[in-house]
Amino acid sequence: MRRRLAGQGDGRQTNGGIYTGVAVEDRSGAGLGQQPLQTRQRSRQLAQRQRGRPAWPPWPPSHWPQGSRLAWLLGERIPTARQLNFRVGAVGLVLAGALMGVGARLVYLQHHQGPLLQQRAEAQQRAQLRPFLPRRSIVDRHSVARQQAELLAVDRPVYTLWAHPRLFGKRTPQEIATALAPLLRRPVEQLTQQLSATHAVRLERWLSPEVAAQIQALYLDGLELVSERQRVYPQKEMAAEVVGYVDLDHRGQAGLEYSQQVLLERTVQPVTLPRDGYGQLLAAEVPEGLLQSQETVLQLTLDMRLQRAARAALKTQLERFQALRGTVIVLQPHTGEILALVSEPTYDPNRYFEYDPALFRNWAVTDLYEPGSTFKPINIAIGLDAGAFTANERVYDEGQIWIGRWPIQNYDYRQRGGHGWMSVTDILRQSSNVGMVHLMRKLDPRQYYNALLRLGFNEPSGVDLPFEPASRLKPLRQFVTVPVERATVAFGQGLALTPLQLAAMHCIIANGGLKVRPHVVRGLVEKDTDTLVWGSPQPQPVRVLSEQATLAVRIQMRDVVDFGTGQSAKIEGYEIGGKTGTAQKAGPQGGYLPGKRITSFVAYFPALRPQYVILAVIDEPRGEDAFGSTTAAPVVRSVIQEIITLEGIRPNST
Repeated sequence: MRRRLAGQGDGRQTNGGIYTGVAVEDRSGAGLGQQPLQTRQRSRQLAQRQRGRPAWPPWPPSHWPQGSRLAWLLGERIPTARQLNFRVGAVGLVLAGALMGVGARLVYLQHHQGPLLQQRAEAQQRAQLRPFLPRRSIVDRHSVARQQAELLAVDRPVYTLWAHPRLFGKRTPQEIATALAPLLRRPVEQLTQQLSATHAVRLERWLSPEVAAQIQALYLDGLELVSERQRVYPQKEMAAEVVGYVDLDHRGQAGLEYSQQVLLERTVQPVTLPRDGYGQLLAAEVPEGLLQSQETVLQLTLDMRLQRAARAALKTQLERFQALRGTVIVLQPHTGEILALVSEPTYDPNRYFEYDPALFRNWAVTDLYEPGSTFKPINIAIGLDAGAFTANERVYDEGQIWIGRWPIQNYDYRQRGGHGWMSVTDILRQSSNVGMVHLMRKLDPRQYYNALLRLGFNEPSGVDLPFEPASRLKPLRQFVTVPVERATVAFGQGLALTPLQLAAMHCIIANGGLKVRPHVVRGLVEKDTDTLVWGSPQPQPVRVLSEQATLAVRIQMRDVVDFGTGQSAKIEGYEIGGKTGTAQKAGPQGGYLPGKRITSFVAYFPALRPQYVILAVIDEPRGEDAFGSTTAAPVVRSVIQEIITLEGIRPNST
């Protein structure tokens, strides 16, 4: 086949060679109708472009193959002007749309999400560090720096062991139980049963760090040790009524753990530190001393040596007389510091969940009772201070008198009848109820009532232990208009107060007439230096009785121990002042419980210049000889003997 080309071509290459753009004669006999469709189309487009008319259709026909349409858009070798214009327009539209999208995104991020993104960035670049600080320890009154103080409560790290059976891998529950049994001290069968569950199981709480380290060394999959803290009470029940306990959430539920919750929980302000590119804190930016701050402990006024002596003596008497309960309180009369506060029965705060919740209440602080004859010295001090009678006053004791339709008699009336003429000292020595009624009749009722209010009646003492009620006194109108009310108050009945409140009122007589607040918290001290960084705020002592009146009472109370009902508390070579008490026990619905009594004994040591006020109360002792002189006085005597030994007090130096 031979072809003849004529004219000028546009030099564009086709499938068959160089395309000229003019008529082609096919000598083989094939006409233009038999030319390929693509060749004829291109010829028509070239002719139309030469005439200045737009090509039709503007887009490649839909029946073209995909490759042909793409070639039309992109051009095969040399693009046409139309193709170039299309490309430029398309690229411009894409760029314009992209710029608009980017601009809209920037506006959204800047104005709508700007604050949130800023917070996220700061969270990634900086971190707040709050060091873990355990609950403050509690110690007694002795030196912490010289390691003389006894630890009453402390936090220690412990671990809870969890098991996740689904993560055991190839090990069976029995294999893991066999490995854990010696460390947990539990039977393999019991552990296997727990580990066979399909959910997470708590195997053990309060594991020591040593046991936790041994469990970690087993490298068993599916076991998890969660770090916690446990409150430990090394003295166990020895100071439970004062210290109290915390629950599983580390919240105080009794004693000082409850009342001083805010003081015991240590807090520090969080510190913001920068992070590096890997998210690690920059150690160089940690403030100096942040992790090594001075540790402070809560120091009490308790002397654990006296606490032990008081508890031992009290338990002996409770067992001997099969009493319901008892308490011993030792106070420093000039400051109101509580040196010992014992209640029996008590509990172990480490195992509080095993005890009756009624034991968590310190009844020496929370329960009201009628004190009986131990209140007589306070009444005599009121009368002497008011000038109603003198220390040498004498009254006639009939043994029994009637106030209206109410009989009042001495405890020994049936044995010996009346005592006859008695001095104030004799009234205290013999604990005469009738003599006290005659003495207090000499005092104006309103003056008497107001004096009782000044001493602290109808209000709590303000001790820093929880749940203290206010002492109770009959209303003024009833006290003034009903003679029997004043008569019963004269020998310590018809009013109610707690044992601690009674001891605090005796401090007024012991210190010369000043009212002080009893307290057991000394303050916060630095562990390494014994420096008191915070002291428990105490009100200024207020004078409520004269020095002369209180001194006269102290002399009379010394005679009670030397010659009267308190001789069972006497220690040869030492001067002790004291007063016995045996009172009927009031019932919850009013009146008195038949055959029930509360016995007590209060003492000052030394007698004339007291440094200690000791009160012992025994609730419901049994036996015909259950009196204050036989049940409570021996307890006080044992405590005073311990004080003499500890302080090295020589005989006849008091």
